[in-house]
Amino acid sequence: MAINVRLLDHSHDPIRSLYLAYRTCYSSLTPQEIADRVEDERISREQMLAFVLERLKTGHVSPLEQVWFEFAISGVSRAFSHQFVRHRVGISFEQQSQRYVTYKRGSFPYVTPDTVVEKGFGERYAALMREIGAFYDEMVAAGVPAEDARFVLPNATATNFKVTINFAAFLHLADLRLCTRAQWEFRRVVALMRAEVYRRFPELARQLQPKCGERRMGYCDESYEAWLACPLGRKRPHKSTLFAIFDAYQSGATAASPAMPSDARPLDEEDFRVIETYSDAT
Repeated sequence: MAINVRLLDHSHDPIRSLYLAYRTCYSSLTPQEIADRVEDERISREQMLAFVLERLKTGHVSPLEQVWFEFAISGVSRAFSHQFVRHRVGISFEQQSQRYVTYKRGSFPYVTPDTVVEKGFGERYAALMREIGAFYDEMVAAGVPAEDARFVLPNATATNFKVTINFAAFLHLADLRLCTRAQWEFRRVVALMRAEVYRRFPELARQLQPKCGERRMGYCDESYEAWLACPLGRKRPHKSTLFAIFDAYQSGATAASPAMPSDARPLDEEDFRVIETYSDAT
């Protein structure tokens, strides 16, 4: 099955919501007075956006919780879902049940990783899935409840979600799951979620980066070996390089490190396509 992600709904006007939330914190005006200035256009949308982007640089997180996005996600595996639901703060899930949904004969859905096919196991994998599906069908036909027959279903079983996530939690999700150390399926889902937001709110979507992105930490805090293996590694510094530079500065010496990337630059949309398609096996 193919992974499919669709943005179903979102805060009425995320930029306005963020502006009102942030400005309330930093103004002597009441929220009502701030809202009036927005409504009668004394504050332009460009001014609101500029103010929000500056506040985002400060790491002030709580206003971000007032903006939300609602997604439909389908065609993902149970291996993915076990990871997904570990994100508990600022996100709510509804997931297809294997207890109340009984798969019909011949419709047992599953996900096949590309590497399984690339390494020559595609046919055996499909045959095993057919065998599991047939056994599941046989048990259900014999009267075994679906909640018990599901015990044979593998991590490959496809599942569906309806998810609501606030912007603060979305940033954290992207921090961890757009990193190329994350599992490929999770990277793809979050990259597709980001792409959906990008179509409507590109200014906000640009904030959704892996933790090494210039709008997040700006450096890699994974192991040095993981940094070397990352397709984006040479574009972002490793933490050991920054520590070496700081130590040299403290001692008055000059830091010279071969680990400092010479082509460091902001991440662009091509980088996010790399993140989405990068294989852990490479």
